[in-house]
Amino acid sequence: MNIGLLIAGGSGARMHQDIPKQFITVNEKPVIVYTLEAFQSHPQIDAIAVVCIAGWENVLRAYAKQFDITKLQYVIPGGENGQGSIRNGVYELEKHFSKDDIVLIHDAIRPMVSADIISDCIRVTEEHGCGITTIPCAEAMLQTTDGMVSTGSYPRDNLKRTQTPQGFRIGDICDLHREALEKGVTNSVASCTLMIELGRPVYFSKGSEKNIKLTTVEDIDIFKALLMAKRSEWLKD
Repeated sequence: MNIGLLIAGGSGARMHQDIPKQFITVNEKPVIVYTLEAFQSHPQIDAIAVVCIAGWENVLRAYAKQFDITKLQYVIPGGENGQGSIRNGVYELEKHFSKDDIVLIHDAIRPMVSADIISDCIRVTEEHGCGITTIPCAEAMLQTTDGMVSTGSYPRDNLKRTQTPQGFRIGDICDLHREALEKGVTNSVASCTLMIELGRPVYFSKGSEKNIKLTTVEDIDIFKALLMAKRSEWLKD
């Protein structure tokens, strides 16, 4: 089975709004519902779980009912940080699914995730045991120690920009989090960085520039534009 685990445990402080950014309404629909719909409509996703910020669980369930998100099975409390929220989520899934089932860990605030991205993440995870959604690094990358000046650069061909979903076997990712706790690793920024910190290789699956993470108000503007965008027929894929 393939389970989508949406991480919606953060408050979204950088958005500077009165409600968590995953519940901000865009074109009369909450951001998290767009994300839920992407997993709901994907034929390879069998179930959905959400790690939800405290106090918003009933709101989430109401939205799921309103927008017919029938695959939502579990609403899980958030943790002390991102790593803690993911840990809570995968530990809960471990109680209900096989260790060989696949979990796709996804930011609830990446509402533009496509069916192709989800499919490729599943494919790579099936083949290699994990699948990390990535895109090429197109910009020049400069090194700095103080955030103000640079005297060095890094080859962009040696870099990947990571996105979500990030796929794993449930047993493997739960064992990874147990090992992290034993070694005192408690604030890794993502599942892929946790893998690397603990000496595991990660394998890349296909992402997209459109698969944006809504972090600032400017990102909401971009999201609205993407919802309206239609590619010109003469452009080649």
